Amino acid sequence: MSKPPIAESLWKTVPPDAQAAILAVLDSVTSRVVELEQRIRDLEARLKLNSTNSSKPPSSDPIGFKRKPPARRSGRKRGGQPGHRRTERRLVPPQDVRSITECRPADCRRCGHALVGEDPAPLVHQVAELPRIEPLVDEYRLHRLACPRCGVTTCGSLPVGVPRGCFGPYLQAVLATLAGGYRLSKRQVQQVVGDLFGLSIATGMVSKLERQSAAVLEAPYNEVALGVHDAPAAGIDDTSWRQDRRKAQLWVVVTAMTTVFTIAAKRSAAVAKAVLGSKPNQVVTSDRHSSLEWIDPVWRQVCWSHLNRDFQAMIDRGGPGEATGRTLLRLSK
Repeated sequence: MSKPPIAESLWKTVPPDAQAAILAVLDSVTSRVVELEQRIRDLEARLKLNSTNSSKPPSSDPIGFKRKPPARRSGRKRGGQPGHRRTERRLVPPQDVRSITECRPADCRRCGHALVGEDPAPLVHQVAELPRIEPLVDEYRLHRLACPRCGVTTCGSLPVGVPRGCFGPYLQAVLATLAGGYRLSKRQVQQVVGDLFGLSIATGMVSKLERQSAAVLEAPYNEVALGVHDAPAAGIDDTSWRQDRRKAQLWVVVTAMTTVFTIAAKRSAAVAKAVLGSKPNQVVTSDRHSSLEWIDPVWRQVCWSHLNRDFQAMIDRGGPGEATGRTLLRLSK
């Protein structure tokens, strides 16, 4: 500051040493005021943060928070609009259907004249049905025979390839998928097996089958996980997870071909490098967490959901950045 905002005649009456002291105090006060004003703006902006303009979860929104009202009705009819790409159920190839019935009209629907011939491109109507599910149970009777000479009893053995457990590999895979892939509880799996298959199973056996399936799938899982390292593009994210009553992290890496989940003890750069690999020039879509800062920024795409919330935050803060936020949000759509 060159001089305080006072009359020039009054300022000249102040001794030079006093002028220097006054200017020093004013500079210090001015810088402090600028700092506090910026802090107030930051705090006010933080108070405006919610689940729509930041990474805060919806559960943290204050009571009475009103979200943006839904868009007004367009007045168009429900369903696909003109120009919409039609989506139909894919037909089963003729060689895979159980039966084919030719439905030919006997006479004209207008005049009743008899009709003969064949339509080269008839309309196809397929009806899918599930067969009644009845388990195929194979029984093996292990005979125990006593030796007539020494009296020792010998028991017969199962043929090669027969499972030692009570469930075959396909049924085991189905039960493990219901518990693992579809997240049914042990009792729900028990109920499904009884209702659909007519079989009885203990909840402890469901857990045992899960462990056995996990051991069998370890090798193919590792093969798929290593394939992620060679993918030209991948998306990575993580969320909290409970493992053995302790908090852990569930990581996911998505490529064009595969999706790989990994449970790790923490959220760190070491884990991110392990699941992504170190292949150069791999496009990675992610959030801004510090565990991913090692990724080359040239090949890193920040998640558009996070960017959209940032643009919305610029709009909600108002001021000169509001117009820029609206432009960026419009472009991102």
